[in-house]
Amino acid sequence: MSHSFEKLRVLAIHGYAQSDVIFKSKLGSLRKGFKKEVEFTFLRAPHEVPMKSNFGTDGVEKGYGWWFNTEDHIFKAIVPSNLSVGFEDSTAVIEKAFQESGPFDGILGFSQGAAFAVLLCFMQQKNLLKIKFDFAIIISGFKSLCTPHTMYYDEKISIPSLHIYGEADQVISAAMAEEVSEMFVNKTTLTHVGGHYVPSKKEYYTEFIIKMLEHKNKKNA
Repeated sequence: MSHSFEKLRVLAIHGYAQSDVIFKSKLGSLRKGFKKEVEFTFLRAPHEVPMKSNFGTDGVEKGYGWWFNTEDHIFKAIVPSNLSVGFEDSTAVIEKAFQESGPFDGILGFSQGAAFAVLLCFMQQKNLLKIKFDFAIIISGFKSLCTPHTMYYDEKISIPSLHIYGEADQVISAAMAEEVSEMFVNKTTLTHVGGHYVPSKKEYYTEFIIKMLEHKNKKNA
């Protein structure tokens, strides 16, 4: 007798200067659209982003980041750096989430969260962390230009992945997102004509999510 149908459990990793709360609302239509298929868990990065030095504004809403590439807590995706300040704290947060709220079938990341998700794919494949997931959804991802991360990018990722990015993205160029998708062998890549955001149209994700869902329920049958 087969088990009852199980939803996919997905760990959602927000972008730089966002938060679990902000990301949850940005993924609102996706959460509604896949209510029967996916259960999302939203994590908050451990480092508060100083809004003034990063963006020249005093943000009312607090934003958080997974790592910085300067000592004074600034992060710029397109600036190479010898530092990845706070990165270890963030991998600890991920491991703790897997321990306490897991298991997770997959991870979904946006922007810096997507760059982090890519690094987690490499770290998992190299058995460097106590985590286990079966797929990744990478939205507006990029390769970290922090020297300490260089060592992770020396192979191809084998788990299934979905890559989505905007052709008009002014923050993370389509070329940067494309470079990341090239690191994965078992991938689906979709583009939209817009900029730096998570597309809310269900059809971008449906085929991939259904495939991952079937895989999970076949495995558990």
